[in-house]
Amino acid sequence: MAAPLQSTGVNGTYQNNTPKLTPKDVESFSFVMDHVIGNRKERRAQVIPLGGIPQFPKTREEMLVSGFFESCVCKSALSCVAGFGLGGLFGLFTAGVDPMSTMSTETPTTRMVLKEMRARFWSYGKNFAIVGAMFAGTECCLETYRGKTELGNGTITGFIVGGVLGLRAGLKAGLFGAMGFAAFSTAIDFYLRH
Repeated sequence: MAAPLQSTGVNGTYQNNTPKLTPKDVESFSFVMDHVIGNRKERRAQVIPLGGIPQFPKTREEMLVSGFFESCVCKSALSCVAGFGLGGLFGLFTAGVDPMSTMSTETPTTRMVLKEMRARFWSYGKNFAIVGAMFAGTECCLETYRGKTELGNGTITGFIVGGVLGLRAGLKAGLFGAMGFAAFSTAIDFYLRH
């Protein structure tokens, strides 16, 4: 900390309100500088280059937050919420494009159209949320079990999820659903990776 300003004086102070530094002030400044940029500066752990970008090791709090967001439960929940939102938007779009075949043959009123849009929003939203949560959770568990991230994980996950979703309509539908979902997942994964 710097010395207080001296007003005016004759014995050893400056006339223009300039502070006079004492040896203690110089020692304090040297002490601070040594610990900030000098030899006594505390060093963090070694810099670890990850993918060509040097980074410091993560702190305990960063590891906890990273572990939470990389957990299968969090990935499934985020996919569920995103799937609900995307499905809801698709439902609103199809309600606006479709000729409202689920309603009566009379001229639709605003109330009827809004009711149809709400029903489609919830229907599509729930379906997309379920598929998103199932796919993300299954893929995360599969990657954790296998210990690697590769194209085959998406294929196996698509086969499992498609089969489970198709089994509601029977065994044959389950097999077709499994193969179709596996092929679609593989194509999307291949396209996004290359």
